[in-house]
Amino acid sequence: MPELIAYLNGEFVPESQCVVHATDRGFRLGDVVYDLQRTFDGRIFRLREHLERFMRSLKYTRLDPGLDIDELESLTREVVDRNQAARHPGGDFTITQFVTRGRTRGVTDAANPTICILPQHIDFGQYGPFHRDGVHVVFPRTRAYPVESLDPKVKHYSRMNFVLANLESADVDPNAFPVLLDSDGNIAEHILGNFFIVTDGVIRMPGDRSSLQGDTRRSVVELAAQLGIPTTEEDLQPYDAYTADEVFMTNTTYCIMPAGKIDNRVLDGEVPGPVTRQLQSAWSEMVGIDFVDQAENYRPPS
Repeated sequence: MPELIAYLNGEFVPESQCVVHATDRGFRLGDVVYDLQRTFDGRIFRLREHLERFMRSLKYTRLDPGLDIDELESLTREVVDRNQAARHPGGDFTITQFVTRGRTRGVTDAANPTICILPQHIDFGQYGPFHRDGVHVVFPRTRAYPVESLDPKVKHYSRMNFVLANLESADVDPNAFPVLLDSDGNIAEHILGNFFIVTDGVIRMPGDRSSLQGDTRRSVVELAAQLGIPTTEEDLQPYDAYTADEVFMTNTTYCIMPAGKIDNRVLDGEVPGPVTRQLQSAWSEMVGIDFVDQAENYRPPS
C-alpha cells in the first residue's frame, strides 16, 4: 500500500517525514492543541464542527497558526483526498490537526508555529470485539486535571495523567478503559472520550466542567432527542455507574462503546443494553455505514 501523505508546515509530505524537532515547545512543554476527526467509508464526518472546537482551543491558548478555519478545512479535505488510494479495503482514517508554538524559549517570543494535518489508518482491532461484548471500565486513583489548572474544553496533548491512569487500569485488566474522576470524586471522562450511564431509560452524563465538550457526545444527545430518549447532565459518582442499567462511552473513532464490567463488577442486564443499541443503530444510519460490523469484521491487509 502507498505511504500516507500528511501536511506539515506548508507542504504535503510522506507521513514518515512528519516529525517535530526536539526543541519544539509542543514536545518540550506540551504547548500544543489538536483536534481529530474520522472518515466513514472514506468520507470525513463533521469536519467543520471539529474545526470550530479546534479554533476555540487555539484562541484560548493564544496559538496563531496563520490559517483561518476555511483554509484548515480545505487543507484537511485535500489530505483526505490525497490518501484515498492508500485506504485499506473496508478501512477508514483518523485525521488529526495540531499546532504547537514552535521552537522558541519564551511563550511570548516570536516564532513560527508547527502546523500538521496527520492521517492514520484506524486500528479497529484495538476495540472491535468490545462493541457487542462491552469493555471493562476501571476508575483509577489518578484524577482529571482540576479545572482551575487546565480547562477540559481545551483539547491538548498535556496528558501525563491519562498515561498514569492507563497504567493503573492495565494493572487491573490490560484491556480496561480508564475513566477518571475529578478532584471532587465525580466522574469526569474516559481518557479517550465521554462517559454515560442509563438509569430507568434516562441517559445521564457528566457536565462539561471537568470533561471535554465531545462532538460525538453532542451528536448522541441530538440522536437521543430524535429517538425520544431523555437526557440529563449531572454530577455522577462511581456508585451511579455500579448501579446503572447501562453504561457506554463515546469518542470520534470508536463512536459508541458499551461497558460490561466496572472495577471487576459485572453489570446487570444485556450488553449492549437497549438504549445503547438504539444509539448504535441510529449512529450507523446517520454516517451511512454499520460501524459495529466494520470494526468487528475488518481485517487489515497482510
